[in-house]
Amino acid sequence: MPGAEAPAPLGVYVHWPFCQSKCPYCDFNSHVREAVDQSRWRAALVRELTEMARRVPERRVESVFFGGGTPSLMPPETVAAVIETIRSLWPTTPDLEITLEANPGSADAGRFAGYREGGVNRVSLGVQALDDEALRFLGRRHSVAEALAAVDLARRTFPRFSFDLIYARPGQSAAAWREELARALAEGPEHLSLYQLTIEENTAFHGAWRRGELKTLDDESAADLYEATQDRMAHAGLPAYEISNHAKPGAACRHNLIYWRYQDYLGVGPGAHSRIAEGGRRLALRQHRAPEAWLEMVEAKGHATRQEQAIAGPERLSELLLCGLRLNEGISRAAFRRELGAEPEALLPADRLAQLESEGLIVLGDEALRATEAGRRTLNALLAYLQPEEPLEAVG
Repeated sequence: MPGAEAPAPLGVYVHWPFCQSKCPYCDFNSHVREAVDQSRWRAALVRELTEMARRVPERRVESVFFGGGTPSLMPPETVAAVIETIRSLWPTTPDLEITLEANPGSADAGRFAGYREGGVNRVSLGVQALDDEALRFLGRRHSVAEALAAVDLARRTFPRFSFDLIYARPGQSAAAWREELARALAEGPEHLSLYQLTIEENTAFHGAWRRGELKTLDDESAADLYEATQDRMAHAGLPAYEISNHAKPGAACRHNLIYWRYQDYLGVGPGAHSRIAEGGRRLALRQHRAPEAWLEMVEAKGHATRQEQAIAGPERLSELLLCGLRLNEGISRAAFRRELGAEPEALLPADRLAQLESEGLIVLGDEALRATEAGRRTLNALLAYLQPEEPLEAVG
């Protein structure tokens, strides 16, 4: 109907929790199982999507993301069934982005062709390193040769592809990292995700670090590698659009932009999270984390939502800052008004805004509040400093 308002945008995240092995740095909700009943899991994902659509109707899906775990262990038939279900439940944009994460070791031509036929148009490969010794250190099951073969297969199969690398590994030099980056760029990606190695709790690396068996790179060396990354990627035409993500113009991951722009997304599968607007409130939902418990709950009642709560104003402000200041574009004034009903000047301590701006760490402009490159390098400290000491009245 002419003049009718378009449905609000929505991202859909589908979590596949299974892996062939657990990487020592990984704190994601991933599990190793000898066998998976694929038909039960396919039916459960479809059912939870159907139930969630009743909760979040009349939206326009702009992106679908299969994450994990290792989604490339899913049969193409399951991926196709999920995509078909999403398209049947919501209107979708003509250029709907459908991303699937894949490990190089689980990549084969037949499976990739099946994903493409089922609707996947973007693949994100967990390469993690282009050095065989580093891959062994990171607990990866593939070799550099297998990783590059998977990249080549992705290039030939999908319209868009990306891959991840982890740097700031123990003992890694700037020269070695620059060489690795050059090798990655030679593959011609439109998007690269480049993460500094962090030691997360409840991982094998964390235990080794606590026992003194793992020595991490010192902060100064890690900062040097970060600077080298920014310079090299910008020079190659893939500047950072977010702290760890680099892309050619127009090639940013749309699904991740939904997260960082604090827009609505719906998560299905074990441990998946959602952020949705409902009745003037913003709700946080979380599905049951344990795979078998999730499966049984979905089969019993259609969904496995374990936790649901309204996000209060101060927490919503914190989440908006945490997500949006990671982006080069920052947080639009429209987002502040949409989420909190006020301009950033009314929500954040004026003296601290002024100090951070004078130090060149943030810019508060006519359109947005954004962190500068220097501000993003110290983002955790910047975020802590920006928090109001007491909730402001405008944050309702």
